[in-house]
Amino acid sequence: MEDLEAVSLLTDPVRRAAYEAVVASGSPVGRDEVAAVLGVGRTLAAFHLDKLVDAGLLEASFARRTGKSGPGAGRPAKLYHRAAVERAVSVPPRAYGSAAELLAEAVERSGADAALFEVARQRGRADAAGSDVVALLAERGYSPEVDGSEVRLRNCPFHRLAEQFPPLVCGMNLALVEGLVEGAGWCARLDPAPGDCCVRLSKNNNDDL
Repeated sequence: MEDLEAVSLLTDPVRRAAYEAVVASGSPVGRDEVAAVLGVGRTLAAFHLDKLVDAGLLEASFARRTGKSGPGAGRPAKLYHRAAVERAVSVPPRAYGSAAELLAEAVERSGADAALFEVARQRGRADAAGSDVVALLAERGYSPEVDGSEVRLRNCPFHRLAEQFPPLVCGMNLALVEGLVEGAGWCARLDPAPGDCCVRLSKNNNDDL
């Protein structure tokens, strides 16, 4: 019920836009930045941001934006960033996460990693089928961020499982992305970074975007 109430907050278009603005920023942002993106007043932006914090969809911290400290440095600004907690709604409740954990543990115990990686790679190839790679990654929940010849995947769709079974799930994830980008001019590699997906893409030198 708690997850349902949290997700239901995003039905408000302004609140959803505020959430998306924070997530898209890639780093903690203040209410002024969100207000500018939304085209609303800073008080209204703060109201919606704090509602999202109360629901556990965002987290808040305080920091001085000037980089100064001590007397005269000003009050710390309240900054917002995406919460690490996952929210999922299923009516009636389903236990897909538990099934995934059991399957992952079974694969690890049986040593079937190679078979899993090959299946993931084949699924990636089949799903791509000439699609725009960046758009496809966005649809699959990776939150891709293109920076010249690099694509940073700012969200891991398998985050909870990856925390429990890192080699297995990160290997599966890499194989899946390799399949998705095959022939599209991108090279996938493991490059874990805090808060990001463990996979990063770089442009093949001999290919064009």
